[in-house]
Amino acid sequence: MKTLKRFLPDLLVVLLFAVIAFAYFFPADTEGRILYRHDSSAGRGAGEELTEYYQRTGDVPRWTNALFGGMPTYQMAPSYHSQEVLNGVGKFYHLWLPENVWYVFAYLLGFYILLRAFDFRRELAALGSILWAFSSYFFIIIAAGHIWKVIALAYLPPMIAGIVLAYRGKYVWGFVLTALFTALEIQANHVQMTYYYLFIVLFMVIAYLVEALRQKQMARFAKATAVCAVAAVLGVVINLSNLYHTWQYTQESMRGKSELVKKNAANQTSSGLDRDYITQWSYGVDETWTLLVPNTKGGASVPLAQNEKAMEKANPEFYQIYQQLGQYWGNQPGTSGPVYVGAFVMLLFVLGLFIVKGPMKWALLAATVLSVLLSWGRNFMWFTDLFLDYVPMYAKFRTVASILVIAEFTIPLLAMLALKKVLETENFLKGTTPLLVGTASHRLVCREVKNRSWLALSFVLTAGMCVAFAIMPTVFFPDFVSNAELHALASIPSEYLTPLISNLREIRISIFTADCWRSFFVILAGTIILVLALLKKLQPKYAVALLFALCLVDMWQVNKRYLNDGMFVERSVRETPQQETATDRQILQDTSLDYRVLNLASNTFNENETSYYHKSIGGYHAAKLRRYQELIDAYIAPEMQQAMSAIAKAQGDMTSVPGDSVYPVLNMLNTKYIIMPLQGGQTVPLQNPYAYGNAWFVDRLQYVDNANQELDAIKQLDLHHEAVADSKFKAALGEAVKQEGTAFVRLDKYEPNELCYTVQSPKGGVVVFPEIYYPGWTATVDGKDVEVGRVNYVLRAINVKPGEHKVVLTFKPASVKNTETAAYAAYLLLALAIIGGVVFEMKRKKE
Repeated sequence: MKTLKRFLPDLLVVLLFAVIAFAYFFPADTEGRILYRHDSSAGRGAGEELTEYYQRTGDVPRWTNALFGGMPTYQMAPSYHSQEVLNGVGKFYHLWLPENVWYVFAYLLGFYILLRAFDFRRELAALGSILWAFSSYFFIIIAAGHIWKVIALAYLPPMIAGIVLAYRGKYVWGFVLTALFTALEIQANHVQMTYYYLFIVLFMVIAYLVEALRQKQMARFAKATAVCAVAAVLGVVINLSNLYHTWQYTQESMRGKSELVKKNAANQTSSGLDRDYITQWSYGVDETWTLLVPNTKGGASVPLAQNEKAMEKANPEFYQIYQQLGQYWGNQPGTSGPVYVGAFVMLLFVLGLFIVKGPMKWALLAATVLSVLLSWGRNFMWFTDLFLDYVPMYAKFRTVASILVIAEFTIPLLAMLALKKVLETENFLKGTTPLLVGTASHRLVCREVKNRSWLALSFVLTAGMCVAFAIMPTVFFPDFVSNAELHALASIPSEYLTPLISNLREIRISIFTADCWRSFFVILAGTIILVLALLKKLQPKYAVALLFALCLVDMWQVNKRYLNDGMFVERSVRETPQQETATDRQILQDTSLDYRVLNLASNTFNENETSYYHKSIGGYHAAKLRRYQELIDAYIAPEMQQAMSAIAKAQGDMTSVPGDSVYPVLNMLNTKYIIMPLQGGQTVPLQNPYAYGNAWFVDRLQYVDNANQELDAIKQLDLHHEAVADSKFKAALGEAVKQEGTAFVRLDKYEPNELCYTVQSPKGGVVVFPEIYYPGWTATVDGKDVEVGRVNYVLRAINVKPGEHKVVLTFKPASVKNTETAAYAAYLLLALAIIGGVVFEMKRKKE
């Protein structure tokens, strides 16, 4: 009974979080409507072949041929039996709440656990949870369907809470939380977010180290570090199956280093990603003010005409143009919304810089500054280059603007540390805080500054800036039309362009200044509440409740701009199978076991709808296989343009198209159907008579010494009869033999992870399969293992002896079984450690 009474307030807070999460998505959550955004729908087509195979066999395939000619499923459906335990723990943690609702609930609960680890009172911890969880970016990524990112961010605060507990001497609970949430964090499978938060962990550990050195408690620091390290290792090993295969895939994906030596080598990083690609989404330097004023750059890249308030100032003559122009006028290619942490939160953060003392403040400040500087990307390139070139793994991630998730953590945390000190310091306004002003006689010289002065200065630096922006917007932000927009509008005659730009600037200035005043009044209201509490005109608990309401309303309203009820659809939209088109039905009449489809009527490499029913040449994935991307750049994309032109010229008569010379690489990939666009949004499938089929013998095999030579040689060969391979595969493939007319290869059975062939040749030789090469594919000839080689930059090949043979290509990596065994062993160790820790704590309390 005592235990229940002790934790009842915490349970009530948890219940409050559930209510808030439900309320945000009302009425969609009670009506059964769901979000169905691009990143979610994109995964549907890509995963259809996997789903069908699993439902039919009960086994999880590790390969699919549905997109990009074929690729591993490690970063599409990272499903391992060892994760079922974590899945159960995760569902319990978020109370089996509905999707979307539990995302917000997990945000709130995670930061609450963190602040409780920092020894915050419950009401302050609940307030702090609102400040962090309702940061705009966290809701924007829910709207965008970046669910792995959402889950990863939700589990990071409680993981850090375990570290905080360990360094505060609570080793058992520190170990349990660190191990458990490290495991859940890694399972969320968003390495980029985990990686970014490791910077926070690093700075916080350094802060604890400095504190330990000052207090001469290095033994305690070492013990806490060991506890965290062991817990982290267990969390890692529990996810070893996912981590190992992600690491393996990374080496072969666009995130790994290319074997090509490119002409513009300076633009290439050690990861293989180009600097331009990594920094394409870079936050603008002046765009950073969105932390304080959300509409600093207009908000999201949605049509300006959708903003009814803004259209009140629009010249009706330009309405059609405003339907094409976006509300966002920054220099990113596009955005779903700004990073806004709350206006009053920013005041508390600034105040914290002045009144919070100790290494932790400097750790949080350093992490914040680092986050902002790195988010600028190409706008602060020399600093970005330092990290791209010298910081391990940093160059493996794109969209550098997303590193602001660090600031979105450190700003509310320092803000809450400041508020905690303000409310818990007796006569705070009359007190003083030392300010370092210099040194004398090898000693630091400090001057006492009254706390009310720090509060006033913080108000001026935040609310004052809002007023300055509102009164003089063009002084601080001279550009309200982006360079890209000016370029796009340049063709408009000057007599129309000048008034258009003038009206556009007027509209956008009004959008910006309205939000400036909004942030000002939020800060003013929060400051009044705080001052009333400090003057004892308002009890602290009521002040916290009012600040809770103020910050929740402030951030709720901003988030509703980017995640609102209008975005929800009936569940049937997602659960109803993708409708077959007449084109799909016509292609599906072909009952051949395996062939590919090229969709020229879509954005070929940015959609997975084609993959729902067909094995697509294109697809959508953030980390496709590197060699396939390089083949796209060198051959597939140019051949697509040539094919489109040639087919149009022949008026769809494929027998009149010189396919062997126009698109040989597409033929090599067994592209049997090409979907062409027609007027009115209709499409038509055309059968390609030049596709090479399911496999073939080559008469000649050329060996080269490097990737550049291999890629270049493709355009010089008759790919139906010749092939090129890296010399490292010479032992596996041997020499090709000129074939006679009786040689053939027939595909007898198709599964995404197993292909069975009958091969016949009186001379034997090298068989080329139009299937994408990847380490882990194995081959048997008449039941005996043979080595799989790589030819034509991306394809599989083997050497067979004369005669008729049964060939089986299989992708069932032994590493899955090995890593699963290690994961279960880690579960056992974690369970034993938890039981031992609990027993130890019980004995310690009795003593």
